[in-house]
Amino acid sequence: MAPVAITGTKKFRNYVGGEWVDAAGGETFESIVPATGDAIGEFPRSTGEDVDRAVAAAKEAYEDWRLTPAPKRAEVLYRFANLLVEHKDDLADLMSREMGKVRVEAAGDVQEAIDMTLYMAGEGRRMFGQTTPSELPNKFQMSVRMPIGVVGVITPWNFPIAIPSWKIAPALVCGNTIVFKPAEDTPLLAERFVELLEESGLPAGVVNVVHGFGEEVGEVLVKHPDVPVITFTGSRETGVRVTHAAADQLKLVHLELGGKNAIVVMDDADLELAVDGIVWSAFGTSGQRCTAASRIVVHEKVYDELQTLLVAAAERMRLGPGWEADTDLGPVINRASIEKIHAYTEIGKDEGATLLTGGEVATGDGLEKGFYYRPTIFGDVEPGMRIAQEEIFGPTTALIKVKDFDEAVRAVNGVKYGLSSAIFTQDVNRAFRAMRDLHTGITYINAGTTGAEVHLPFGGTKDTGNGHREAGQAALDVFTEWKAIYVDYSGKLQRAQIDNE
Repeated sequence: MAPVAITGTKKFRNYVGGEWVDAAGGETFESIVPATGDAIGEFPRSTGEDVDRAVAAAKEAYEDWRLTPAPKRAEVLYRFANLLVEHKDDLADLMSREMGKVRVEAAGDVQEAIDMTLYMAGEGRRMFGQTTPSELPNKFQMSVRMPIGVVGVITPWNFPIAIPSWKIAPALVCGNTIVFKPAEDTPLLAERFVELLEESGLPAGVVNVVHGFGEEVGEVLVKHPDVPVITFTGSRETGVRVTHAAADQLKLVHLELGGKNAIVVMDDADLELAVDGIVWSAFGTSGQRCTAASRIVVHEKVYDELQTLLVAAAERMRLGPGWEADTDLGPVINRASIEKIHAYTEIGKDEGATLLTGGEVATGDGLEKGFYYRPTIFGDVEPGMRIAQEEIFGPTTALIKVKDFDEAVRAVNGVKYGLSSAIFTQDVNRAFRAMRDLHTGITYINAGTTGAEVHLPFGGTKDTGNGHREAGQAALDVFTEWKAIYVDYSGKLQRAQIDNE
């Protein structure tokens, strides 16, 4: 696997009905190494015809898969998890090349998929419903979870192994089948993901992968009449388009969208710990996380000291290819991203914020071959500025000065997103108020805004999504429907409330 990433271009295919096949139209696209600009592989540029074939295969496979006992479905996931463990190093190496993630972060991405798969495999022997006493004599009642059908899975490039596992593992254990449209920036990682699923003994047609672009594949998948569930992670703007496209058929749509996450640093915070948390949250994965800390809300008493420490920490970071051991910050995903990030630097300067460090495309030492942007910090940022309101998705963060805790809460909540938040404080009362008052789906105390674990629900409020959650037992609600069952063994007609006056 790793030599493919290093030595040159190889042609890959879609996976439909248990077979590796070319796109019907024969067109292809290349996956590019963001650290060097080299091609890593050639992939099918699929169209609606390819989506139709994949959906038909998934629909046919569903009838047998839904009747496979859930513990047996789980056995496939356990085997898959073991294969992920076995191939973890190779997958991490490949991720450092195709996606650009620093090697240690790439290994964490794969570990997250291992953890999620093991957790969801356990649901094969749980997946609990409820039994409740009836209000009438000689009557039994219960609720059970039922699979829904073919699930359209559309994933981003920034967590190319972890996020597919968040969606595919729970969908499979619940008895659904899959048509998987991965990001066009990381198709080889998706290819390996599906190859390992195939090796796990998954029946033909249960998971299918169709490579290609959103407007040519994703939109067709969302609108397909035989796909009742869509799960999508990406930008807010695309999420709105997905919602509109699925609305006419009343599909179940699960959206994980953007974030504009904030870390609060109070006057009693451990500043060294706070700086560590900020650097990891703001610049990890080169800021390309939906949970990245792009706002730092700082009490005025420690603002200057924190600014000095944070700038020094950012300027010590070494940029380079993710596979090199001493790299702190890898490339961003592509040229369009680097242009967007730099455009926000210019916006911040035009708005009157102070550029404290970074703010430029990195060159020298071969960096000009890839898509590198220096870690960027703005000071003197007002909460209403665009750089404090809009998702940049790059290694940029903004320092916002506040007078007290209440002003900090207003700043954190004063954006349209609500994914993750954090506070550094030694005051237990402030910590509990933050847990209550920060209007986000995730809140960390004395840690950064990243680091979610698979057994708690993941997702956000407001424009971060549409209310559904990934991970934990909450994920089952996306991929199952509830059925209420009543068994009357009284031998006579009982009319519920009419006979229970």
